[in-house]
Amino acid sequence: MTYRWGMTIPFYDRPLSRSRELIARLPELGYTDAWSAEVNGADGFTPLALASEWAQGIRLGSAIVPVSTRGPALLAMSAATLADLAPERFVLGIGASSPAIVERWNAGHFDKPYARTRDTLRFLKRALAGEKVSQTYETFAVKGFKLERAPEIPPKIVLAALRPGMLRLAAAEADGAITNWLSPDDVRQVRAVIGPDTELIARLFVCVSEDADKARELGRWLLASYLTVPVYAAFHDWLGRGEALRPMHEAWAAGDRQAALKAIPDEVVDALIVHGDAAACRARIRQYVDNGLDTPVLAPIPGGDLSIEQAVRELAPHG
Repeated sequence: MTYRWGMTIPFYDRPLSRSRELIARLPELGYTDAWSAEVNGADGFTPLALASEWAQGIRLGSAIVPVSTRGPALLAMSAATLADLAPERFVLGIGASSPAIVERWNAGHFDKPYARTRDTLRFLKRALAGEKVSQTYETFAVKGFKLERAPEIPPKIVLAALRPGMLRLAAAEADGAITNWLSPDDVRQVRAVIGPDTELIARLFVCVSEDADKARELGRWLLASYLTVPVYAAFHDWLGRGEALRPMHEAWAAGDRQAALKAIPDEVVDALIVHGDAAACRARIRQYVDNGLDTPVLAPIPGGDLSIEQAVRELAPHG
C-alpha cells in the first residue's frame, strides 16, 4: 500500500457551499484522501462530486453510504456518476449502518444487515461492470437493471466492517474494509482477520487540545453516542472492552446519561480519541499506521484549541 492520509469532508464548522477553498488546499497540505460520511448532515455523494473538481488528484471515498436507505439500482447510479467524475479516484464505501438511521429516520428495514450488505456488494460489482442484472438475492431481487452508462473504470468498493464476519467478507469479496472507534493496538486484531493485503481504512476522531480533561469531556459525549449502538457495543466486546464499558451501558439503559458519561474510564477515552497538541496527535495517528492501518481518515472534533482551518493544516502528515 502507498502511504495515505485522509480528511473528513465536509467540515463541521461551515456549510458545503463555503468549503471549496479548504478542500482545494488538501492536496498541497499532503492529504491524499477526502472521505465523506452519511448520517444526518450532508449526503455521502454530493461533497465528493464537488471535491472531484475542487481538489484534483485526491482520492475520494464514502464512509459510509448505508445499503438499506437507497435501492440497489440507485446506489449503482450514484456510484457510476462519481466514477465518471473522478475516474480511478472514487472509492464506494458501503455498510449496514444502524437501526436508527435505516428505520427511524429513513422508514427502511434493518433486516439481516450482513446479508443485505453482502447482496448489495455482489449486485454493485456486476452493475458497475456494465452487466444487465436479473438476480434474486437473499434480501432483495433485481430484474433487468443495466446502467445506461457504466463507468469505463468501475470504482473500488469497500465495506464498513467491525467484527470477524464482515471483516472476512470485506477481505474475500470487496476491495477493502472500513472501521471506526478503535485504538492503535486494536488495529492489529482487525488486521489479523483481514490479512496483510486488504486495504484497511479507519476514521479517527481527533481533538487538538493540550487540555486533556477538556478533550476527554468532548470525547465522552461522542463515545457514549456511538458505543451504546448495538453493533459498536458488540465490536468492543470483541476487542475486549466489554467489562470496562459495562457501567456505561447500564447507566445508559437506565436513562441516566450523565452517569453513563462519567462511567467511561479515562483509559478508554485515551485509547479511542486522538488528543494532545498537533504534534502529539500526528504521532498517535502514525501509531495506527505502524500497526497496520493503511488509510487514516481524520475527523477533527469541535471544541478543540484550533479552528478547523488550523487543525486541517497542523494535522497534515508533515505538520
